[in-house]
Amino acid sequence: MEYILNLFITNNIVFAALESVDTLVDKLVAQIVNPLIGLAFAVAFVYFCYGVIEFIMNRDKEDKRTAGKQHMIWGIIGMAIMVSVFGIINLIMSTIGA
Repeated sequence: MEYILNLFITNNIVFAALESVDTLVDKLVAQIVNPLIGLAFAVAFVYFCYGVIEFIMNRDKEDKRTAGKQHMIWGIIGMAIMVSVFGIINLIMSTIGA
């Protein structure tokens, strides 16, 4: 009987620890990861806008237009990566039930 009681108490402690880990992961994602993703997305968007401005302002200079195109491409790639990261994190969180 004592063994069953100890096993029951141990299982409850493990489940309580797992719930606190889920809560910790939820808080980390909500408070740290999501704002970092948003910040990185904003930086990529500003980089894209800089490329657009550089492209438009330098109609006569082909080298500056090429640099503007590259900035736009890398800005779009950066935004796509951030959207993908956000989606992957949400997929993982919903898969593990957190």
